[in-house]
Amino acid sequence: MLHTTAALTDVSTVFEAGAVHGIVGPNGAGKTTLLRLLKGLLKPTQGKFEFSYKGQPCPAPDAITRMGYFPQEPSLYPDLSVWEHLEFFRDLYNLELSTFLRRTEELLSATGMAPFKDRPAGKLSGGMYKKLGLMCVLLNHPALLLLDEPTIGVDPVSRQELWDIVYNVAGPEMTVILSTSYMDEAERCAKVHILQAGRLLAGGQPQDVMQKLHVTNFADIFLKYE
Repeated sequence: MLHTTAALTDVSTVFEAGAVHGIVGPNGAGKTTLLRLLKGLLKPTQGKFEFSYKGQPCPAPDAITRMGYFPQEPSLYPDLSVWEHLEFFRDLYNLELSTFLRRTEELLSATGMAPFKDRPAGKLSGGMYKKLGLMCVLLNHPALLLLDEPTIGVDPVSRQELWDIVYNVAGPEMTVILSTSYMDEAERCAKVHILQAGRLLAGGQPQDVMQKLHVTNFADIFLKYE
């Protein structure tokens, strides 16, 4: 007999524009599946997504072109330098030279990567590698930024730096949906959406969610509902 497991079940939520949303849950909760569905990399067996842009309904194909997607493991080319990666993505996005130069200057400054722009990706530290991947995604200034556990596998200092980049570079006009299994990162988000075993336990402002679920920290949520 064939048994199937639903990656997500009855998940209904809203991601308001111009805020940093955290999809929070342990490994296997369905975080990556949700982001891939939003990006159009997977098709739902049932249910639907509705998108809006500047307050108006936006067809899914158009919405997808306005997204930037940062997977757990960015697929960068080890032999290409930081600058060569940015040029490569400039061609992908078909950016004008003036726009590209202005944006790269902003990103290199914000990430502290300017001194390393000639270094091959294969010789970057874990945190610097993640920064490069994030710069490539942000180069086109997407309206919706999807980040799949961007801070996993990096040291605490790099984690803080990556969060600073998200808030300082994204800005108030960009909607960010970020997944994390680090419970301490939940309170950094404007809104959180708690997933457990493919189901949405709660959503809202971090303090409101903890109050609703009668816990004092996010780690206790998953101990309580394990």
